[in-house]
Parts: sequence; C-alpha cells; structure tokens
Amino acid sequence: MVIFKKLGYHFGMRSFCNILKYIIILIIISGCVKDKTPPAASAHPARQRPAAARAAGCRGCHPDISTHHAACTACHRGDNSAADRKAAHAGLIPAPAHPDTMDQACGPCHEQEVASVRACAHFTLAGEANTVRAAFGATTPLPSAFEIPRVGVPATGLQLADDLLRRRCLDCHVAYGGDNYPGRRHGQGCAACHLAFTNGKADGHVFRARPADAQCLSCHTANHVGADYYGWFEQDYNWEYRVPFGSQNAEEPPAGTGIHQLAPDVHKQAGMQCIDCHTGAELMAGEPGIGCRNCHDPAAAPPPTVSVKNGRRLLRTRSGDRVLAIPLMRDPAHADTALVACAVCHAQWTFADRSTHLLRTDEPEYDEWAALTRQGSFEVEYYLNQALFEDNGEALAVMQDKLDGAIRPGIWLTTYSLRRWEEIPLCRAPNGELSVCRAIANLFLSYVNADGETVFDEIGPDPAFSLLPYTPHTIGKAGAFYRQRLARAPGEKRP
Repeated sequence: MVIFKKLGYHFGMRSFCNILKYIIILIIISGCVKDKTPPAASAHPARQRPAAARAAGCRGCHPDISTHHAACTACHRGDNSAADRKAAHAGLIPAPAHPDTMDQACGPCHEQEVASVRACAHFTLAGEANTVRAAFGATTPLPSAFEIPRVGVPATGLQLADDLLRRRCLDCHVAYGGDNYPGRRHGQGCAACHLAFTNGKADGHVFRARPADAQCLSCHTANHVGADYYGWFEQDYNWEYRVPFGSQNAEEPPAGTGIHQLAPDVHKQAGMQCIDCHTGAELMAGEPGIGCRNCHDPAAAPPPTVSVKNGRRLLRTRSGDRVLAIPLMRDPAHADTALVACAVCHAQWTFADRSTHLLRTDEPEYDEWAALTRQGSFEVEYYLNQALFEDNGEALAVMQDKLDGAIRPGIWLTTYSLRRWEEIPLCRAPNGELSVCRAIANLFLSYVNADGETVFDEIGPDPAFSLLPYTPHTIGKAGAFYRQRLARAPGEKRP
C-alpha cells in the first residue's frame, strides 16, 4: 500500500485510481488463464515425448566442464561408466587437491611435487604462525600451522593467540577456500595456486603450471606483502573514512575493503609478474629465492631468465612476452651497503600500521561496532550486518576454523590504532642487517566470554616483537634523501 500511496500523490488520485483499476483487472485476467504447463506424465503418457537420453559418465551431467587431457576420474575417482548419479559418485573425491587428499589424487602423477610442497613455507605457514605464537609466550616452534592447538575457552594469552590464528588469521591457508570475496577465493591444496579463479569462481578445471598474479593476490592482499606490489593500501575500517560514506557500499570491493591506490613497484610498472622473481623452486620446494643482487649486481651470477650481452643484462619474463633491460648497481653509494637491505633506500612506501586490536567475543552484542562493519573478513562482516541491519537479524557469535572447518563459539573483531604508509620504520635484523620493519606482531588481544565478562583485556606481545624485518614490494629509485634514512638507522640489534 505504501507504494500505491506514493503513486497516488505523484499522479493525482484520479490517475491513481485508474492505475489501480487496471492492476486489478490484470490480476483477474491472469487468474482466469489456464495453466499452460504440460500435464503430469501419468495423466497422458502417450502424449509425453521421452526425455533426451543422457550420456553415461561425468560428461552426461557436466558437459561444460573444461579439463586437462586426463579423464575426470583420474583426479576425482568415481565411476565414469555409470549413468546413475549414486553409482557414478561412488568413491568420489570432491576436492582432490585438498591437503587431506592430494597424496591420493595428485601424488600418482606428481609425487615429487606433492612431497616437497608439504614442507614449503606456503603450505605450512609455520613462519607466520610461530612468529605470532612466540610473541605471546610459545617457546617451541611448530612444524606446521596444522599443529596449532584447537581452543575452546581460552585460559591463557597463548591460547587466545592460537584461536586467533586458526579462526581469523589463516583464511589464506591452502586448507581453506579463501574469503568469500571475488578477489580472495581460491582452490585448496595444489589448486590454491594452480587453478585459476575469475570473479570468485574457478575457470573450468584447467590447472596451470605458472600461476597468474590473481592467484597470488587471493592471499597476498589486505595490507600484506604482494598488495603493495600493486600499490594497494586498505581503506580504514571506520565508515567515517570510507568513500562513498556509509557502511553499506552498493558495490562490494573485490578483496573486501576498498583501497587507496599508491605507487606500484617499479617491477610491476615494467610488466613483471610475481613468478618472475618468485620461482616454483622457492615457493614449492623451499629453495633460496632470487635476491636483488642476483639481477642487479654485475658481479653476481644471473638467474636462468637473465642473459648477458655486451655487458648488459636482459630479463625475459616467464610469460615470454617481454624482454627488459636491467639497470646495474654502478653508483658508488652501493659500495658500503653490505649490511643494508636494498629496500632501506629503494622502498617508496610501506605498511606502517600500528597496534592492531583484536577482540574475541562470545557474546553477540554488536551495537558499538556499527561504524566498523568493514572488517576485512566476509564471515565477520556477514554476522555483523545480519545482527545490526537485517530485519529480525539473528545475532550470532561464531566463526569457522580455517584448518579443520569446524564452527566454534566466539567471533574475532578487529580495528587499528593507526594506519599509515608515509613513514618507513627501520630496525636491525638478527644478522645485523639494517632493514625496513613493520609491526607485524604488534597485536593486542582481548576476550569477552558468553556472560559479557572481560576475561583478557589488551594482552600485548613481547616487546622484542614490536618491529620485525620486512621486505616491502614498493621498489623504485632511491631518490635524493636516502642518506637521511641511513642517518636515522637504529644502532642496536633486536634481541
């Protein structure tokens, strides 16, 4: 009736009455028209044309799936000769590249790759997990993020950090399909890198040996290394700082939050992809990666993709469509940089977030978070919006474990004290090298139980982890003020 009243005021009551009359007539006429749908098969069996014969096997139900030259059953198992769905799906492996099944499905053809990838940093995420755990008191490193203990009701700061890792931080782990934004969806296990996704959906079933940057960015986004390569810096979470203003943006950003577009890395501007520097041997087998000096230092042996002709070095990109001349380290300033990371002088900007505050609450009271419904997590944002803005929205405080898929009580909310990019913090790495640093583990954890009681309030990390070495992917010319950066370098080493 509200819309009818608005129509009446707009057109005048007489016109409105005519419109309403015609609508009623149309409704009556539509109710008198006989149903044109075919009768049931049992009523007139002789008049029913037989259903088109469906081919047996996978293609009978999935004719549009593009695959490798291999049969569907080579990876998914099942019975490709069966015409019945139940029989065809006997022994089916729905996600063959998942860590739980990749030995069985991928291993027969790629035994060496599967064996090596299980120990690589991208698979275990042990570096990230152990850094956070050590900041909150862990003394023994874990071989893999899979070993992080499951937590119900946290009783210590370390247990609170473990729950944070399993349910909030590790949404990019290969055991999980990625956050539910178009730019952050990916496959699981081997498919996380080698199965291409577009707009949140897999591009058929064609696995690619060389992942495109879109696959890397499904994890390396949201102010993590990789996003800076493209010049992406997240917008603030608070709605007062977002454009367009308001918490309910009409168009969802591909990675969840909008971005400030800053200067991309000079290698990106030249047309290089992630895999031009980060090879499969590094990413999958844990071998040493290519460093700046490998390409730019005339005295260093060049990598296989770099050729040397008449004293010049030329890089052929792995896509094969570009040949780039490499500038060499000829400036005298490079003579005394043995213990100075290249990024100290050449980084154009970096992520300089300060004091990330994370709250686990088992009590679904979200009124104070109405201005912070952008959270960088689709799962968290869904529950916040459902409770705050949907009619009869059910308030829930649960979250999925990204490693085993279990739904557990408690939801993790986050905000920051400060988000900046212009300052480039410096510190000493354990080997004494002067490095760009960032507050990766500068986390402050709180916990409110189901009764609304504050159990932990702002538990902070060990001060030794306030700044950690970091390699920003924002490289460019050193500029005129690189010596000022070196002049303010800290002299002490981090414990």
